[in-house]
Amino acid sequence: MFFQKKLGQYFLHDKNIAQKIVNSISFKKTIVEIGPGMGMLTQYLLLKSKNVFLIEIDKKYVFFLKKKFSIIKNNIFNLNFLNWNPQEYFLSSFTLIGNFPYNISSQILFKIIKYREYIPECIGMFQKEVAERITSKKKKKSYGKLSVIMQTFYKIEYLFTVNNNVFLPKPRVKSAVVKMLKKKLNFKIKESIFFNIVKTAFLYRRKKLFNSLKILSFSTEFYKLPILNKRVEQLSVNDFILLTKYASKIKRD
Repeated sequence: MFFQKKLGQYFLHDKNIAQKIVNSISFKKTIVEIGPGMGMLTQYLLLKSKNVFLIEIDKKYVFFLKKKFSIIKNNIFNLNFLNWNPQEYFLSSFTLIGNFPYNISSQILFKIIKYREYIPECIGMFQKEVAERITSKKKKKSYGKLSVIMQTFYKIEYLFTVNNNVFLPKPRVKSAVVKMLKKKLNFKIKESIFFNIVKTAFLYRRKKLFNSLKILSFSTEFYKLPILNKRVEQLSVNDFILLTKYASKIKRD
């Protein structure tokens, strides 16, 4: 078996862990798996749904998977997930699952946010540090822009930690499985303003928000908000949503 480090290939070989991951799925109608590799998760996914799609960037594993799982060979694609668009495959709603490559985990998360209307649920294996970041709450060191962005749109649960000895090759770090369920938001926010506020605020963590957000040039009235006397780690996810609403309503000077 040949592994490509540049593709972040660390394959799970523990059947019990694989079954545990698959059993955490709530929505089973259509499932899309990223980076199936040798098909450790796939074999159990096919027991849950007959409508399983596989996205694999490595050609040699695509060939292997089509032979091993011939029943879904037309649903196996040699693609980079970061360039994949579910609209092109007529998928309207699906569970996303995978042992996600560590080197592009943040990019995968932003891709999930981009196509969240299609992804009501995601079960992902991440590097433990990343899993802790996206589930982190305010006032914790691991709390950052990924925490706020992901938790705004998804309810996120840290399911369990996975030791590195269940992978081939063996990574240097531990992993963790996270479950994300899309929230039914009863409000609308201007996303461009929301993302600007979150990213800018965490770019200047040591400054008070009044100073760090000055670069965005909102109105004088906006900068009079008492909450801006706090630092970014003191704000909850809901605080960022409220800031976005204020910034959207108050006209710029």
